Amino acid sequence: MKRNGFVTHSWNAMWAAAALSLLLGAAWGCASSGRSPYTASADSPRNPLEAQRLTQEAAAILDSNPGKAERLLREALAADLFHGPAHNNLGVIHLSRGELYSAAQEFEWARQLLPGLADPRFNLAMTLERVGRFDDAIDEYRSALEVYPGHIQTVQAMTRCQLRHDAANAAEDVEVAGNLREIALRGDSEEWREWAQARLSHRSD
Repeated sequence: MKRNGFVTHSWNAMWAAAALSLLLGAAWGCASSGRSPYTASADSPRNPLEAQRLTQEAAAILDSNPGKAERLLREALAADLFHGPAHNNLGVIHLSRGELYSAAQEFEWARQLLPGLADPRFNLAMTLERVGRFDDAIDEYRSALEVYPGHIQTVQAMTRCQLRHDAANAAEDVEVAGNLREIALRGDSEEWREWAQARLSHRSD
């Protein structure tokens, strides 16, 4: 989804988690330590209008030419390090490549710079889930729903994560049951609605 140059990574119901190396898991703690590849340029002059222009230009070609989009986003961050949408969209590129540590860093930046938007929280939650940090991912999905209550993509992703992480307990969870009913009624695709209906039928067996 794109709006005003801002990209939300869409969730695929059948998206399989990528296999991760132990190295990534060992390095992951750095993502929340405050260290960043941008630290050296934090005091640089800011040009937010140029950053916005470049981010919008990158969003228009993110799917068709991600390499050029990445260059434009890095130029946007050179113009204004604190332009949240550029961090988010760069994170989307990293996530699409399976570069989960780099994706998490960018989504953390975007989350802090755009506290009123759910998109970076949703994207960060997906990244955490892919690295196997299920409890943190579920917390982040809930955080996204606090900002955007009822967002069906987030409800879908969180419920799927809960069932993957702890299927035995999630199957009896009242919240999960309610979310499955909601997905069965208004899931954003037939695939998701059928997925929820199948799990509801298992609960009633």
